[in-house]
Amino acid sequence: MAADFYPHAAVTQQFGIVRDAPPVPGISERAAFIVDKEGRIAWAKVYPLDQMPDFKELLNEVRKIGG
Repeated sequence: MAADFYPHAAVTQQFGIVRDAPPVPGISERAAFIVDKEGRIAWAKVYPLDQMPDFKELLNEVRKIGG
């Protein structure tokens, strides 16, 4: 898990998930990324700000890529 916010936000800017709109411009979207053993993004999903990632879904996706 990572929190990366404005004014630095280097990681969230690279992932393209910095909000530029209300309710709070400058924060990151709530997102989950699974990175494979080669360092590539194997799976990604952006969630509404008021919704937590579905951890069962994340674990299933990790299993699919062999993690």
